[in-house]
Amino acid sequence: MGGAVTKPDGQETKLEAKIIEAVQRRASRGTTMKSFNSIVLKFPKIDEGLRNCKAIFQEFDEDSSGSIDHTELKNCFRKLEISFEEDEINDLFEACDINEDMGITFTEFIVLLCLVYLLKDDSSTLQKKWRLGMPKLEPTFETLVDTFVFLDENKDGLVSREEMVRAIDESGERSSGRIAMKRFEEMDWDKNGMVNFKEFLFAFTQWVGIDESEEDDDDDNKA
Repeated sequence: MGGAVTKPDGQETKLEAKIIEAVQRRASRGTTMKSFNSIVLKFPKIDEGLRNCKAIFQEFDEDSSGSIDHTELKNCFRKLEISFEEDEINDLFEACDINEDMGITFTEFIVLLCLVYLLKDDSSTLQKKWRLGMPKLEPTFETLVDTFVFLDENKDGLVSREEMVRAIDESGERSSGRIAMKRFEEMDWDKNGMVNFKEFLFAFTQWVGIDESEEDDDDDNKA
C-alpha cells in the first residue's frame, strides 16, 4: 500500500477535514483506554471483530473479483441504508483506494466502514440504521476510535510522534522508545510527522493480524 491520500499541494482534503472534526467531537466524550498495554490486550478481540467484515465484503463484491468497485460500493451503501451524498461516496472511495486500482480490497473496506462509523456519529437517524445493518461491528469500530482518541493526547484530531512515544513510554516496557518510533513510522505514510485517523486504521489492521496477502491465500484455499 502507498501513502495517505492528500491533495497534490499537500493541503488536507474536504473528507480529511471532516474526519478530524469527527474525531475531535468524539474526543470530547473522553476515552476508556488507560494505557497502551490495555490496547494491546484488545488485539485478539479486535482481530476477530474485523474478520466479521469478511462476509459483508464478500456479499458486496458481487463479481467475486476480490475488490469492490464504485458501483458495488454504492449498492453496499444503499442496502445498508447508509445515506451519504454521491460526492461523499466518491471521496471515501478515493481516500480508501490506496493502491489506486479502482477497487476496494478487504483491508481498504474495513478502513472505509470504520470511517463511515466515525462520520455518522452526529446523525441519530443514521446511527439507528447502522445498528440494524451491522450491529456486530459497532463495538469493534468504537474500540478503534477510542484507541485513536487515547493516543491523540492534545485532541487536535491527529497523533504526533511525541504523543505516540509518551503513550508507549507509560507502558513501562523495555525499549519502549524504539517500539514507539517503529509503530509511528508504520502509521506515518506521508512522513509529515503527524498521523490522521485513516493512516492509523491501515496500520492498526496490520498490527492485529489482518493481512491482504493472507486473505488472498484464504480465498485460494476455498477455491
